[in-house]
Amino acid sequence: MAGHMQNNIDWSSDARRKNRVDNFRQMSMAEFKILETLVLRTIENDREIRRSDFTFEDTIGQINGLLDNIRVMRGNRSGFETKGKSDDSNRSPEQLSSGESELISVAIEILSFVYQTKSEGNVDKDHVLLLDEPDVHLHPDLQARLVKLLVDNVRGQRITVYIATHSTALLGSLDPKLTHVCFMRSGATTYEFLSISEALERTLPIFGAHPLSNVFNNSPILLVEGEDDERIWQQAGRSSLSRIKVWPCAAGDVQSLDEYEDTVSSIIDAVYDDAKAYSLRDRDEEQYDITDKTNVIRCRLNCKAAENLILSDDVLSLLGTTWAEMQTRITDWIDRNPEHPKNGYMTVFAGNFDRRNANLKEIRLILMDLAGSNKPWEVAVGQGIAALTTASSREDGSLADFLGPKIINALSLMPE
Repeated sequence: MAGHMQNNIDWSSDARRKNRVDNFRQMSMAEFKILETLVLRTIENDREIRRSDFTFEDTIGQINGLLDNIRVMRGNRSGFETKGKSDDSNRSPEQLSSGESELISVAIEILSFVYQTKSEGNVDKDHVLLLDEPDVHLHPDLQARLVKLLVDNVRGQRITVYIATHSTALLGSLDPKLTHVCFMRSGATTYEFLSISEALERTLPIFGAHPLSNVFNNSPILLVEGEDDERIWQQAGRSSLSRIKVWPCAAGDVQSLDEYEDTVSSIIDAVYDDAKAYSLRDRDEEQYDITDKTNVIRCRLNCKAAENLILSDDVLSLLGTTWAEMQTRITDWIDRNPEHPKNGYMTVFAGNFDRRNANLKEIRLILMDLAGSNKPWEVAVGQGIAALTTASSREDGSLADFLGPKIINALSLMPE
């Protein structure tokens, strides 16, 4: 072997390709003939199928629907041939990519299995199909197409499919109504299959197509309560020119956040090594400190809610005003707008001007107007977060103070 590699630097890759081509030619060609026999036998035995004008070419069409550049057709001698879709030129097994070969092979095997279950003596039995990493060599889009072929053909059949995969793209393509998922952890001896929840549906796409993508390690997920918070952190990422690298995901409310944290913890523990996720919630009436969950770093704001960040010194400075000026403007607004439906909320706030702990949800738009800005408040806060550096104040009333040290340190929000 060493001699081969010394004399030919491409020997290793050539050997792998030859082995792949030989396996493809022998196994897939033979399986294709089995599939053809099974389909023709099914047509012969099922009067309704014969009446529908269904042919073996329709089955081949399902395989071709997976392929972008080539098509499969019956061979003149045995098995099948492959041709280019654009120019109808012959394509030998050596000319096929590893993904194309894999896709054809797996599709043939799935279809053969399904038709085998329809054969005489099998229709009243339960069947199990095991697929071990069918996503190997497949682009995420091709994985989704393969899943569709699988689901379309097993639906309504007495078939249970078990898929071992590292691909969240493949898992995300499955019908959540038909699918249960188990995240396998190192050292575990028992496993539980769970139905796909809303939390799993929303978080799975964020993790990319492991192992084809490393997006999660570069931009870890940041779970937040609602869409307002999600927009804040999206803006922070854009305004920091991607220095702040997080992928915000809204859970909907604080009650759902716990479920999302558990779901994300299960996913990253199963598909990534030493990965971390983050969650950030409003403090509301709770204590600032909060315990982490395994690989999810949990944080609270050091103020009541995200709206309070508007009145931090840093954000007000970006808007061209100060906290002292805002207090004067708020008092003037209350005097000038006695009939305004929000006057009561403003009056309560002006009673003690506790900008850290007051409930500002009902008056946040008025506050932005009084600050002299027509920006969405989430944009202003996101820009304020993006502008933080080690030189930024951490004093009482600062944005760093309102955010709290845990999220500041976890996401390295105050760099040099």
